[in-house]
Amino acid sequence: MTGVTLIGCGFVADLYMTSLQSFPQIKVVGAHDRDPGRMAAFCAHWGVSALADMEAVFAAQPRDGVILNLTNPSSHVAINRACLEAGFHVWSEKPLALRMDEARELSDFAASKGLMLASAPCSVLGEAAQTLIRAVRDETAGTARLIYAELDDGFIPQAPLKDWISASGAPWPYVDEFRTGCTLEHAGYYLSWLIAMFGTVRSVTAASATVIPDKLGVTEAAPDFSTAVLFFEAGPVARLTCSIAAPHDHRIRVVGDDGVLEVGKAWDNSAPVRYRRRLRLRRRLMEHPFGKRLTPVTPTHPKVKRTGAAAMNFALGPAEMLQAIAAGQPSRLAGDYALHLNEVTLAIQNAGEHSGSQVMTTSCAPMEPMTWG
Repeated sequence: MTGVTLIGCGFVADLYMTSLQSFPQIKVVGAHDRDPGRMAAFCAHWGVSALADMEAVFAAQPRDGVILNLTNPSSHVAINRACLEAGFHVWSEKPLALRMDEARELSDFAASKGLMLASAPCSVLGEAAQTLIRAVRDETAGTARLIYAELDDGFIPQAPLKDWISASGAPWPYVDEFRTGCTLEHAGYYLSWLIAMFGTVRSVTAASATVIPDKLGVTEAAPDFSTAVLFFEAGPVARLTCSIAAPHDHRIRVVGDDGVLEVGKAWDNSAPVRYRRRLRLRRRLMEHPFGKRLTPVTPTHPKVKRTGAAAMNFALGPAEMLQAIAAGQPSRLAGDYALHLNEVTLAIQNAGEHSGSQVMTTSCAPMEPMTWG
């Protein structure tokens, strides 16, 4: 049995605990939070050991396991570095770092120590993503030419945010969410799929803005809207939009020579993947109005019930890392992949009004298919 330790017992940690329960072979060694009250409530709810400080985390964590860094983004670099310096593999919530120089330093340090440093999100390992990636590589819709990806969440500042409470009683951290920004929080859900499909993003032309200046009185809020055009070395071009203002839309559509591949729900591991073949009807050119549901990849991973807006298994990333460690192989979500994902995300987040085209300095190969079971 392999082990993980959680650092950070906030809202997202409950989603990880629910997901970890779907992998009985993974033992949760314990959890730590800098807030003793929050740590006590979390550990009591889930029946796990409370670890008073980082030294206690390092003493309890097995070397062949993974430490899960679930702290807020401003703490990611310090926690990631401390865990790597102590000699442990690390799974970091997104983003890996808020600055690329720090992300590079962490990645280089992990490599020098022979350790894995991987980054969320892990939905790219899920059934829907893997089914779509397979369909793109099999050219089910012909050669992929253009991708439209949407991560719009509705007019979030008017949602009942203060009523969003996790299983162990943690409030949704809307202040941190607004200050971090929807691009850093959410762009990775489809960026990870796109990078897995096509590999290196050669350049990014993006813009970002704050379109809702007052969000429940939160100051120093990050951009709440971004849009980006991604130019891939492999040829396709993608447009990705993130916002917490536009009506809810989580579709991704891959336009090919023969039709369109589509997934309607980014945060549902079991979302159907449909192929809408292109056809001519009298003088009209159109995609099939119903589409054919593609057979999901098999074997697939454990599923979790819907929690709030998501039906995602948050433990897929740590589980894949543990599988890679046991096999003596690199994790799909670590190394060059994690660094490239971080650079593209930051390029979009920080684009502002005048950045124009940005050439990426990192690269990675397309992702190897994931096999569960």
